[in-house]
Amino acid sequence: MTTHVLILCTHNSARSVLSEGMLNHLATKLGKDVKAHSAGSAPSGRLNPFAIEALNQAGIDTSAYRSKSWDEFSTDGAPPLSIVITVCDSAAAETCPVFFGGQGQPVKVHWGYPDPSNAEGGDEGKRRAFELTRQAIGYKMLQLLALPLSTMDQGALLAALNDIARS
Repeated sequence: MTTHVLILCTHNSARSVLSEGMLNHLATKLGKDVKAHSAGSAPSGRLNPFAIEALNQAGIDTSAYRSKSWDEFSTDGAPPLSIVITVCDSAAAETCPVFFGGQGQPVKVHWGYPDPSNAEGGDEGKRRAFELTRQAIGYKMLQLLALPLSTMDQGALLAALNDIARS
C-alpha cells in the first residue's frame, strides 16, 4: 500500500516543493512505494523559480508541480495520508485542517528549514541557498525512506520522524 506524505509550507512555493520533488525522486530511485504531495495554507499560486531550478538541475521533472491549498487534501477523494510534515515555522504554528489517512489521522511532524528565498547575495546567493536546502531536505527524505513504513505503528513512526527532525 502506498504511503502518502503531505509536505506543508505556508505559500507552497519553495521548501514544500523542494521536499515533494526530493521525496518522489528518491522514492522512485529506491523502488519505495511512497508518494509525496505538497500544499500550503495560503498558496502563492506560483512556484519559486529558484526551487524549480534546483530540482531541475538535480534531474527532477517539475512540469506537473503547482502551488496548491492544503484544503485539496481534506476532501473526499484525497489520497489517504499517512504522514504530514511541515517545513516552515509559520505553517507549523497554524491550525491544520483535519486530514484522514488510511488508519485515521496521519502522523504529524515538523522539519523546519530556513527560507532560502531570504538569502543574501542576490541571485547567486539565492541559488546557493536553494541548492543547500534541497540537499538538506534530501538527507532527511533518505532517512524517511529507510524506515520500514509498512510495518510501523503510529507511535513508532512518530518517534522515528522526530528523531529524523533532530538529525
